Amino acid sequence: MATFSLVLAVLALPLSLVSATDPSTLQDFCVADPKGQVLVNGFACKDPKLVEANDFFYSGLNVAGNTTNPSGSKVTPVSATQLSGLNTLGISIARIDYAPWGINPPHTHPRATEILTVLDGTLEVGFVTSNPDNLHFRKVLQKGDVFVFPIGLVHYQRNVGYGNAVALAALSSQNPGVITVANAVFGSTPRIASDVLVKAFHLDKTTIDYLESKF
Repeated sequence: MATFSLVLAVLALPLSLVSATDPSTLQDFCVADPKGQVLVNGFACKDPKLVEANDFFYSGLNVAGNTTNPSGSKVTPVSATQLSGLNTLGISIARIDYAPWGINPPHTHPRATEILTVLDGTLEVGFVTSNPDNLHFRKVLQKGDVFVFPIGLVHYQRNVGYGNAVALAALSSQNPGVITVANAVFGSTPRIASDVLVKAFHLDKTTIDYLESKF
């Protein structure tokens, strides 16, 4: 019986690994049909007879994003929403522009691991592991350096140079999702009760109200 249980555990391991990414495809492609009426986990497939080369093409990542905002950064995503040919392929990409000392605030991607490549400038990057350790892994990256953020963990980037910086992020999902920590906590609709946030952050209600007013 013990041997049989061990065999089942070993057989189940690949299944658990497969479920950590987008589902495997069952055909060559499934170009997204945003007008499709069928509700599925992703997008319905466009009729293959109507697919064309432009369905697999996106232009514009050479254009710098507008960083004139409070964070001083701009993310330009290319997911299945922007590039319909990515549907069901389990990958996406994004350009991130940073003004001097701009940040990409602490956030998570609930459905994807991210690998970041610095194209220009100097970035401080980091991520924090889950409870109870909450270990902070931090590194300063130069042009050409690469850093990985594991799936679901809170991470961030900051331009620590005096010029603009640019990075390219590849993600292991056609729709990685983004949860910006501050926006989710202080800018939810409807709001999280103030007394919950007071206890969670060990702050007084006046400070919580002020933080919520910023989102």
